[in-house]
Amino acid sequence: MVRLRLDLSYDGTDFRGWATQPTLRTVQGEIESALALILRLPTVPQLTVAGRTDAGVHARGQVAHVDLDDVDPPILERRLRRLLPADIALRGLTLAPEGFDARFAALERQYVYRICDGPTGPDPLTRAYVVSHGRRLDTDLMNAAAQHLLGEHDFASYCKRREGATTIRTLRELATVREGDMLATTVRADAFCHSMVRALMGALVAVGEGRFPPEWAGSVLAGLTRDARVRVMPAHGLVLEEVVYPDADGLAARALEARRRRDE
Repeated sequence: MVRLRLDLSYDGTDFRGWATQPTLRTVQGEIESALALILRLPTVPQLTVAGRTDAGVHARGQVAHVDLDDVDPPILERRLRRLLPADIALRGLTLAPEGFDARFAALERQYVYRICDGPTGPDPLTRAYVVSHGRRLDTDLMNAAAQHLLGEHDFASYCKRREGATTIRTLRELATVREGDMLATTVRADAFCHSMVRALMGALVAVGEGRFPPEWAGSVLAGLTRDARVRVMPAHGLVLEEVVYPDADGLAARALEARRRRDE
């Protein structure tokens, strides 16, 4: 049995998210089915992923792993590339180093959320990846609000809770830059809860519109319950850009640490 690392990009438009769901088209389902077909497996192999993206969310730097009986990675990589649909790109398939776990060994995930607040909306050629917003946003106010959210907190008020899952996360970067009518918000954390990035963006947008002062975002955080005034922003503006791992010597220790924290 060998562990393989898959580096992936995909256009999330026509997927019901990453995770396999019966009768629905998902990224995980497409890749697992392709692997089972290529290797003529009686049961579908199961992928473990760094970040389970929601329906409509895109990825440029997704990472997953799969455990398979002895295979030739270069040959499997070529065959899998030929079989995958056009909206999934296999950027690499390699033997994973000892201790590698796509989910638990990750140090951080980085997303970028893109908004166009100009009067004409986004370029039609990028509209599937950029959210059109009808009101001008103040990036200074958005970045001021972000300062109230950085660090390790319980982000329950910005997440959809999952049974048995912790909502404590360390938010390391939340920064918005403007170029003309385009805004790009970089969001980095050790990990994210379900819908967390899009809820954080909803708070920043509310502040950027001038509806609330920057400190309101921190007040919502402290409340530990979902606030109806925080809009979960549309999925298509969000891209998983990168997953960061320690060097090979630190993989096993990081995976053990992450598992322990998730179980607390």
